[in-house]
Amino acid sequence: MKYLLGFFVFAIATAFDVSEDSNGDIQITCEERSVHVKWKVDKTMTGNPARLFLGSCFPSQFSNASNGAEADFYYPLSACDFRRMATWKYLVYENKLTYRPLPKPSPPSFSYPVRCVYDRPKGWTPTFQSSSTGVIQGHGELAFHMAILNYDFSGPAESNVFPLGSFVPIWAGVNQQAHQPLLLLLEECVASTTLEVYPDTLTYPLITNKGCLVDSKKSFSKFLPRYHSSSILLRLQTFRFAVGQEVYIHCKLIAWDPDLLNEEKKACNYNKATGEWELLDDPFQSSLCQCCESTCQGRGKRDTDSAPQGLVLKSVLGPLTFTEDSL
Repeated sequence: MKYLLGFFVFAIATAFDVSEDSNGDIQITCEERSVHVKWKVDKTMTGNPARLFLGSCFPSQFSNASNGAEADFYYPLSACDFRRMATWKYLVYENKLTYRPLPKPSPPSFSYPVRCVYDRPKGWTPTFQSSSTGVIQGHGELAFHMAILNYDFSGPAESNVFPLGSFVPIWAGVNQQAHQPLLLLLEECVASTTLEVYPDTLTYPLITNKGCLVDSKKSFSKFLPRYHSSSILLRLQTFRFAVGQEVYIHCKLIAWDPDLLNEEKKACNYNKATGEWELLDDPFQSSLCQCCESTCQGRGKRDTDSAPQGLVLKSVLGPLTFTEDSL
């Protein structure tokens, strides 16, 4: 069932505050590491309390008194299949209350979103995989991040479902820490229907040839102007590959010296108006992007895979779902 975006419960809490949000028969309390949900259950749902769920969890307590039935869920945010997302400011935990009169794969007859948002602790870096945050495989002292945001890049995405023709806002960043200024690049990105990519996996190319956004040649996908060298923004237009299926975006991230751009270290958009490739970070050096139509090769320099530890990261975003719905 698709998310009803207008009905998301948005509860913001700091590490020491408790936030509550009430909406009619459902009261949600977001605590420091847990959530407490009180649900005044409609009498049509009281026949089998085992069909009431918070994510994958049954009610912690159920009562059916003369004044009505109530299901209580009190669980840590690490349980019940809560999905965790991250931006540079917040940690977001999402789940759904559901009533399933019939077992899966039959859809629930009732669904209500549960959402808790916390200020991200200083120094926290994601080490998990969810619908909007990358699987972190980097090493060393650099902290990489990758996430799917909302349409104006101001916060976490509220859904992982996107209609064809819409845009998926993707943000990636690397914490500077004690390092010299770094430039974050997306060297390669492909889409697949699997969490892992093997040699025989069917993929859809998005960024190839050491930073060429090849999808911008056949769509309106585009790298957006940077607000800082250590992060990059990508507006990815949805595509027909695997419509209706789960889609994963696999990317290879590189942290690099901003002053050492070359044919292997670049971010290039295709400009349909001019029919030329343009370098995101310095249009006057767009000649570095000319190889996007052939093969971009280094000039005797070592490959990025042998770069100092911590400069290379492989990340996975997903699952996402692209639908035939019109905008």
